Amino acid sequence: MTVAAFNPIARTLMGPGPSDVHPQVLQALAKPTIGHLDPQFVAMMDEVKSLLQYAFQTQNPFTIAVSAPGSAGMETCFVNLVEPGEKVIVCRNGVFGERMRQNVVRVGGEAIVVDDPWGQPVSVDKVAAALAANPDAKFVAFVHAETSTGALSDAKAICALAQQHGVLSIVDAVTSLGGVELRVDEWGIDAIYSGSQKCLSCVPGLSPVSFSPKAVAKLEARQTPVPSWFLDQTLVMGYWAGGAKRSYHHTAPVNSLYALHESLRLLQNEGLENAWARHRAMHEQLKAGLIELGLEFVVEEAYRLPQLNTVVIPAGVDDAEVRSMLLNRFNLEIGAGLGDFAGKAWRIGLMGHAAREENVLLCLAALKVAMGR
Repeated sequence: MTVAAFNPIARTLMGPGPSDVHPQVLQALAKPTIGHLDPQFVAMMDEVKSLLQYAFQTQNPFTIAVSAPGSAGMETCFVNLVEPGEKVIVCRNGVFGERMRQNVVRVGGEAIVVDDPWGQPVSVDKVAAALAANPDAKFVAFVHAETSTGALSDAKAICALAQQHGVLSIVDAVTSLGGVELRVDEWGIDAIYSGSQKCLSCVPGLSPVSFSPKAVAKLEARQTPVPSWFLDQTLVMGYWAGGAKRSYHHTAPVNSLYALHESLRLLQNEGLENAWARHRAMHEQLKAGLIELGLEFVVEEAYRLPQLNTVVIPAGVDDAEVRSMLLNRFNLEIGAGLGDFAGKAWRIGLMGHAAREENVLLCLAALKVAMGR
């Protein structure tokens, strides 16, 4: 059998991720592959680290890109920091808070769950109560921007509580990095992870991660081995932070890191606060059009993510049929609901390069046609 070269139809990606990749990022992928210990590549890694520090707004020396998707970034934080028997207060207001809980259980920790309804932010008061009731807790873990619902939680307030109680914070910023305000050092975040394929508009497959000095000290003081060889950051540190002489750990995804370098360079050139403002402006334009179409948002405006808009599917409208028409007729992808919202809501992304006026206009026009049919 002769297999033809794969040539996908170009889509406009306005779902929960991946997002539209900037053309310059795609071009960066095609640059010549060099060795992952080549001095040129090592110098570029240092620039990626510096650019990630800017994106996260941190000076943490341990700021890297894990060679795997955001889910591996999540696991990196839990397998390295949480030891068997340690209590972790886990905030759950959607799919990804539940994944945090599962990570705690798998590493032998004890999950103290703080639940909030889907579509609402994590309750700061409930976190405070959980910390007061569990003075022996070691961590607070929560999702800053819950991708399954489009709700934004108050990371600054939750991390302030963690500091007051002497516990470390673990923060999921997969959908928030580059899209909304996020200040790791100012807010006192101890461990944070994200993904390359959301508001950074890079290809999927990399997970930016940053550990505070306190988190690094916790890792170095472990009494038990990290229960993952590949994600053990005590082994990876010598590769990312080894200066000119890097110790071999694994073959880094060279071309994907070229792409991340370019996406972060574009973010720096735009300016972080300008990127946040652009996402907000495109959300406001999309919101006005969705309201005109008679669509209602799941999340209250005060807690709504500009880059992930979750709307209620109107009665009588077929979820799958609308999304199929958008994809097949308009080459436009929006996301289905997850978990409690499956079949009840659409998730419309405005992430990174997708947060442009032409995308907003296309989405509104296509939805009008598809819903009318």
